[in-house]
Amino acid sequence: MDLATLIGLIGSLGIVIAAMVLGGDPGVFFNVPSLLIVIGGMLLVVLMKFTLGQFLGVGKIAAKAFMFKSVSPEDIITETVELADAARKGGLLSLEDKEVSSDFMQRGIQLLVDGHDPDIVKTLLNKEMKLTNDRHQTGISVFSAMGDVAPAMGMIGTLVGLVQMLSNMSDPKSIGPAMAVALLTTLYGAMYATMVALPIADKLSIRKDEEALNQALIIDGLLAIQAGQNPRVIEQMLRNYLPESKRAVAAEQA
Repeated sequence: MDLATLIGLIGSLGIVIAAMVLGGDPGVFFNVPSLLIVIGGMLLVVLMKFTLGQFLGVGKIAAKAFMFKSVSPEDIITETVELADAARKGGLLSLEDKEVSSDFMQRGIQLLVDGHDPDIVKTLLNKEMKLTNDRHQTGISVFSAMGDVAPAMGMIGTLVGLVQMLSNMSDPKSIGPAMAVALLTTLYGAMYATMVALPIADKLSIRKDEEALNQALIIDGLLAIQAGQNPRVIEQMLRNYLPESKRAVAAEQA
């Protein structure tokens, strides 16, 4: 569970709701037609931008913003060095029963055990990395589109409400409540874009970069193991993926 995402979402919503409650009757902030225009209209407009499969599959990708357990690069390096030690002592076949923390690494190990050429191993793993990156990018694009469309739909709803209000100017007492309802669509659109869609898109972008770095690290490590390089050399090479400060810490611990 990503606590930062959860705390940020619940906290921001809580602050806005608290302001509504403290300011008077919170019921005035709820309007079904406004919600339909913003949420329903936004979903349909975003659907036009993507295929049905991409749109429907975004929920699974979005879950990574809340529930995602990323293996740290340091742990992957340690794991790779252990695999290199095992391969040096018992050959690549000794890696077949090794349990690793990443499914991507497990598939790469299987390619080594099956005896594929390094070029084939590299091509297949790079292809899988690219497809994973593309899936992440689709999710990012969908939520970014929601963040763009939601405020626009809110403005459309406001304009609709203003037209309806101006068409009934004969009753001055109805102007205030009608204006409030008209402005609710702008509020809903701004809230959804700022507090939900755009933050999730940004968090998915971080997840995409983390996974891409880990997969690139794994590919380099497995190819080095297949080439029979010394485990210490492999470790030193893979440390280049770490920030400068962490490289020093890893070197001291080695």
